[in-house]
Amino acid sequence: MSPLALVLVVAGVALVAFGLWRARRPWARYQALRAQEANAERYRAWRGGPGRAVGDTTGADVMKLLLRSRVREALVVAGVGVVLAVAGFVIR
Repeated sequence: MSPLALVLVVAGVALVAFGLWRARRPWARYQALRAQEANAERYRAWRGGPGRAVGDTTGADVMKLLLRSRVREALVVAGVGVVLAVAGFVIR
C-alpha cells in the first residue's frame, strides 16, 4: 500500500468518525423534540382542545429544522470520509 493510499484511508476513517460524532448530539436532540411534540399532540387530543393551526410555525419546528441541517452537514463530512477511504483502497 502506497503512502498516499494509506493517508487517504486514515483521513477517510478519521472523517467518518468525526462526522458521526458530530451528528450524534443533534440527532438525539431532534428525536427528543419529536417525542415531546408527539406527547403534546396526544395531550391535546385527550384534552379535546383546539389543535395547532395549519401552517403555524413554532420555535420547536425551527429548532428541528436547524438540527436536521446540522445532522445533514455532519453526514456529508462522513460521506466524504467514505469516499476518501474507498479512494485509498482503489489507488493502492
